Amino acid sequence: MLPRVADSLSFLYLDMVRLVQDDTGVCAQIQVDKDRTDLVYIPTAAVSCLLLGPGVSITTPALTTLARHGTSVVCTGAGGVRAYAGILPDSLTTHWIEQQVNAWSDPERRLDVAVRMYGMRFGDDEVADGTTLAQLRGMEGQRMKALYKIFAQQHGIGRFRRNYHPDQWHQQDPVNLALSAANTCLYGIVHAALLALGCSPALGFVHGGTQHAFVYDIADLYKAETTLPLAFSLHQSSNPEQEARRKFREELRLLRLLPRVVGDVQLLLTPDADPDSYADDRSERRDVEMVHLWDPKAGVLPAGVNYAQGGG
Repeated sequence: MLPRVADSLSFLYLDMVRLVQDDTGVCAQIQVDKDRTDLVYIPTAAVSCLLLGPGVSITTPALTTLARHGTSVVCTGAGGVRAYAGILPDSLTTHWIEQQVNAWSDPERRLDVAVRMYGMRFGDDEVADGTTLAQLRGMEGQRMKALYKIFAQQHGIGRFRRNYHPDQWHQQDPVNLALSAANTCLYGIVHAALLALGCSPALGFVHGGTQHAFVYDIADLYKAETTLPLAFSLHQSSNPEQEARRKFREELRLLRLLPRVVGDVQLLLTPDADPDSYADDRSERRDVEMVHLWDPKAGVLPAGVNYAQGGG
């Protein structure tokens, strides 16, 4: 049995190490000085997402073990600021990516998913029937401005403005630094959940034009209650990026975000389905099912059958 997503660690961030596979497992080699190298073993079967920062090298056997255990690997920039690429585990079925593609490729269904995404941020009682997508974008902008103002007042900060300029990274204030670092950790966790389901991170319903469009879609559902209050709480920190990652990891156990992400994605892609029909998928990675054949009339036909006349 593969490990349950709900029981997995949220993520592990590494930089300036070499990841190798030895006789015991995957370990991080840390060069302390020229005569000493420390080893830290990685619990690959219990980590959902491994964030690899600058200075990390990894061997093929170590990467193979991570993939076999269903651990997503996300390559990030300095301090975990950006998520550049992810590796997909192969112990997946195609059910949820088929649901995603069907909804994404149909303009009416794509619009419905996008509208319901905004509805999940506001609450069902705050969005009137018939509200257009353009109106929802405007409402979301006003909501974020109001949240910035509320958190700034709570922490005695003057007027706050969200800035993200990678070319001027170290010139930004602690709140912006902490928010960018925490958001990247959130993206890694959402990425891990999407890969655990077998969804495509690239096929977004609100965002588009990037390999992480769906990651950004889903992550936006949780920022107001996770990364935003965390970032403002670090407005006086001397090392906001490191503290943001550490505190986010500590609080994530209480939030139980991974199984929540899985359930929300399934609900968005199949709103009319009985939640009990995929209850197991909310908390477990499923074993690979038997491959089937597609048919335009029957839909699904069993594989491993000779369909020639008189074939056996």
